[in-house]
Amino acid sequence: MQTPPLAELNDRARDVFRQIVDGYLASGQPVGSRTLSKLGALGLSPASIRNTMQDLEELGLLAAPHTSAGRLPTELGLRMFVDGMMHAHQPTLDERTAIDGGLAPGTSLEDALSRTTAVLSGLSHCAGLVLVPRREFTIRQISFVPLSPGRALAVLVGADGSVENRLVDMPPGMVPTQLEAAANYINARLSGLTLPEAAARLAQEIETDQAALDVMTRAAVETGLAVWSSDGAARPVLIVRGQANLVEDAVDLERVRQLLDDLEDKAELIRLLELARGAEATRIFIGAESRLFSLSGSSVIAAPYRGAGGQVIGVVGVIGPTRLNYARVIPMVDYTAQTLSRLVS
Repeated sequence: MQTPPLAELNDRARDVFRQIVDGYLASGQPVGSRTLSKLGALGLSPASIRNTMQDLEELGLLAAPHTSAGRLPTELGLRMFVDGMMHAHQPTLDERTAIDGGLAPGTSLEDALSRTTAVLSGLSHCAGLVLVPRREFTIRQISFVPLSPGRALAVLVGADGSVENRLVDMPPGMVPTQLEAAANYINARLSGLTLPEAAARLAQEIETDQAALDVMTRAAVETGLAVWSSDGAARPVLIVRGQANLVEDAVDLERVRQLLDDLEDKAELIRLLELARGAEATRIFIGAESRLFSLSGSSVIAAPYRGAGGQVIGVVGVIGPTRLNYARVIPMVDYTAQTLSRLVS
């Protein structure tokens, strides 16, 4: 069902709808006509409020969890509220100071991202998320250890001292001397390059006959480079902080348990955050708008942050129940993304 245009609602319907959404976001509980009438802000009788609530329910904007209960906004209603009725509140000085504090000069990018995610989680009372830019692995040294016919262990040492091992399949008939020749070529000709740069250099030297590699040795070199290039591109790093915030003051513990289970599926969560990479501004995913969180009824607020030249390199955001304080949290996520962009650009 598409969200009905805001223009379809008269002033009374808008006022009643806003009061119900505000009440639900504050308490997590359905809001009844008698409660709204007692507040006095609408100047309407309980009967008039009930009639308006019924109209809003027929539009798919409100729902009644029980026959005699009040109403709460549907995900469709929340979408309309966020897109057309919400008045955003800019982060306070204390909030901005807390976010900026995690990004002090001299802090490494990885530490800054981890700290910022923790701060954002604490301020929003949600779980904080950040998609870390893919790390370009720079080659210092590589070696191949033959294990069995057609199998070898590739050991790659990065310029930062990190060591990674991968099991790789080699062409049948590969002998240890050819593996050694492949390692010698990489260490002599490709050391100090990133993996994409090394692959480009290899292709260029093969094309100009500078590589001086036999077919089998060339295959070993290409396989050794490819195993890290494809693996690194497929696994961007996701940092999640503050899952415990989701349990505090939870109204529906079963939904929280489902959400915590969903957070274990890092691959699906990364795919969702990748959708925010191409956005010009903050993206909001409410409930069933995301297949991953359709059962837990959760919302994700995410914004891209940019590096040199304005290129998007990652995403920062929060996840929590659909009854988030959107007016406060959306600008907070946006501010965090802008602050990270200043740090890394």
